[in-house]
Amino acid sequence: MIIDANSYWFDEHIFHDETLCEQFLAEVPRAYDTEGYLTTNSAGKRQIVIEMPAGSPGLNYIEGDYTLEKRLADMDEAGVDKAILKLPGCHEWMSLEMCRRFNDGMAADAKASSGRLIPLVAVPPFGTKANLEELDRRLDDGFAGVQLCAHYGKRYLDDQVFSSFFEHLNERHVTVYVHHVPVPVENESLLAYDNLRRSYGRCVDQTTAIGREIFGDFFERYPNIKMVHSMLGGAYFAFKEMLLPHGPKRPDASGRFQTDTETVSKRLENNVYFDMSHAQPWGETLLACAVEVLGADHIVFGTSYPVKREWLTEGVACVRATDLSDTDKDLMLGGTAQRLYGIE
Repeated sequence: MIIDANSYWFDEHIFHDETLCEQFLAEVPRAYDTEGYLTTNSAGKRQIVIEMPAGSPGLNYIEGDYTLEKRLADMDEAGVDKAILKLPGCHEWMSLEMCRRFNDGMAADAKASSGRLIPLVAVPPFGTKANLEELDRRLDDGFAGVQLCAHYGKRYLDDQVFSSFFEHLNERHVTVYVHHVPVPVENESLLAYDNLRRSYGRCVDQTTAIGREIFGDFFERYPNIKMVHSMLGGAYFAFKEMLLPHGPKRPDASGRFQTDTETVSKRLENNVYFDMSHAQPWGETLLACAVEVLGADHIVFGTSYPVKREWLTEGVACVRATDLSDTDKDLMLGGTAQRLYGIE
């Protein structure tokens, strides 16, 4: 089974319903230097642009990209059996009411797809009664997990403000997909350049998020949660050995590094997983390196569809073209995601 574990879903009605579009854009947190607006692109299609911070476009959604018919046709061309639906970043600031609407839309498309599309719950990450009721209702109705952003405002997920929410996830043994935000909390040096802001900034955000989880007591508090980080954890495989605390060969009183390697390694093994988000930008060499360092049983195939259609339509072939074993390829392309999300 081939599973695309990172397929974006957006409500197409927002492009055509003026009232709904106003409601969606009204939730953009302008008081926190974020801007959002509806415009028309060079191809004549409506698109919503989110600038984070204002003046620096980071997210954009284009009409026609998210229709059920187009998605299923592109999945057929790619040879993808199932796709896990998630929102493209806007859930960082969406209200519960708007999350409910998006959850309804994903559920409707999932039903119409005859089981090929599997949603993740979108809900604000605070343990209020209403938020947890929406979370439980969707999980009980077949949603495969929950989707969160790497940080909300300036707070990463290990912050105590989210503790009651994660306590509930831990009780339910939920798999959590962690999507990068366009720029990390500390971002001043990245804002001037599009590629640094849009691409490298996301990698910094993911690496920061993972580091905070594994070097703190996050997984001591929530041992039953699996966290799936996008963008291969910000290329975490390139830093894993360097970041793992190494004990001194002889007594060393400097105290420069935390040296409890066993504990940190155990958290990575038991609780942290990685979505490649799209195979082609990494290429064969880096994908093979990621498997060697992280293990194919910790990596899932994702395409960020519909950001670039070819990341879906040619993504499976890209993974198959590597020199990895068939077992590793099968794990990456479906087996790991199937286990994490309980997909039959």
